[in-house]
Amino acid sequence: MTNASVREFKMPDVGEGLTEAEILKWYVQPGDTVTDGQVVCEVETAKAAVELPIPYDGVVRSLHFPEGTTVDVGTSIIAVEVVGGAAPAQQEAPAVPAPAAEPEQPAEQPAARQPVLVGYGVATSSTRRRPRKQAPDTAAGQAASAVQSELNGHGAAPAAPVTPPAPAVPAAPAQRPLAKPPVRKLAKDLGVDLATVTPTGPDGVITREDVHAAVAAAQAPQQAAPADRPAAPAVSAPDRPAAPVSYDSARETRVPVKGVRKATAAAMVGSAFTAPHVTEFVTVDVTRTMKLVEELKQDKEFAGLRVNPLLLIAKALLVAIRRNPDINASWDEAAQEIVVKHYVNLGIAAATPRGLIVPNIKDAHAKTLPELAASLGELVSTAREGKTSPSAMQGGTVTITNVGVFGVDTGTPLLNPGESAILAVGAIKPQPWVHKGKVKPRQVTTLALSFDHRLVDGELGSKVLADVAAVLEQPKRLITWA
Repeated sequence: MTNASVREFKMPDVGEGLTEAEILKWYVQPGDTVTDGQVVCEVETAKAAVELPIPYDGVVRSLHFPEGTTVDVGTSIIAVEVVGGAAPAQQEAPAVPAPAAEPEQPAEQPAARQPVLVGYGVATSSTRRRPRKQAPDTAAGQAASAVQSELNGHGAAPAAPVTPPAPAVPAAPAQRPLAKPPVRKLAKDLGVDLATVTPTGPDGVITREDVHAAVAAAQAPQQAAPADRPAAPAVSAPDRPAAPVSYDSARETRVPVKGVRKATAAAMVGSAFTAPHVTEFVTVDVTRTMKLVEELKQDKEFAGLRVNPLLLIAKALLVAIRRNPDINASWDEAAQEIVVKHYVNLGIAAATPRGLIVPNIKDAHAKTLPELAASLGELVSTAREGKTSPSAMQGGTVTITNVGVFGVDTGTPLLNPGESAILAVGAIKPQPWVHKGKVKPRQVTTLALSFDHRLVDGELGSKVLADVAAVLEQPKRLITWA
């Protein structure tokens, strides 16, 4: 006899800490058959657009929200009828367990799962997941199935029944470290044993930051990661009443503030009213840099790579940071410490159809010029396609914003939260310039450096900006100063 049950798939936390996401597109409809790992919808968070896979086989019974709806994390968004599987628990575990012992559940019935991972969850637990148990009379087939489910990365832990105190039993084997599949892949790529990583996520889940911290600890003295800057107090306007009676939709358009725009607004307000900004400017002759760009385009080492002025500007900034490392730091308000970074995750501000995003190139300081060109090209193409991942926008240390592509001479950029400096690059255009005692047309641009005056003094900021300008004026300094 067929045993069918309905499973509710809940909106997961796809950004490690985000509280809501907007459903952009459904890829399935009621009545469609889905398989484990199949993408069922695309959602947009404050950081990126993400596709969500379903963690089991079945038939779609209903979609709970239409496209364009913003849904809180943990809310059920789709119901799937699963054939041949045990029905999951329908109720969340009570906040305070009843003192009386609950009836013992069958060993094969999975516990309710929380939507903390993309596409699946971990067992409900008030503290941490209990070690998995194996009944003495479990068949070999069941054991193999459990092992395969665990290897797939989304097996649910068996229910933890409340039983009377029992005599001590031998300790169970150490449980497999809890981590999302992308985090497991990151650990594998970096050669990190997850069993040695200290988890900081909910219910003992290992996060990307935990893996990077383990790598940093192995390669160099442990760097104290700055505590996430607390969100700035919400600067909210008084509750706005419904649209005025005189509102004319033909003359005005009201656009809901959500997604990337909402996150950008909060970040910019927090930055402007948290870090005391100072901006300095310098106008520089970049004629030699433009000639070098043309020469590099013909170099076989850059075949297939996009070479443009931004590449050399980025390299000039990296050289300036090497000469003035204190600029590459952040302010830890909670600990009252300045955290100097010994690595550079170079952010590149990108205007996309979804709004302004700032993905960053990890460990840009360690890349050769061709490697930096490849990373820049990949970053830009991914951003244009709207496929930038949340992890690509985390952990930046310093940023470049190229306002010159819009024909603007310069600007006073706001700091990306958690960073101490941002370099704005203006349009490069021919201007009259005194060169070797004569006025000649030269390629000229204006640079602007904004910095956090709490940890960057005027002298340090000036040195960094002057070094960037010096490299762009005489690109040979990329060699002599490197």
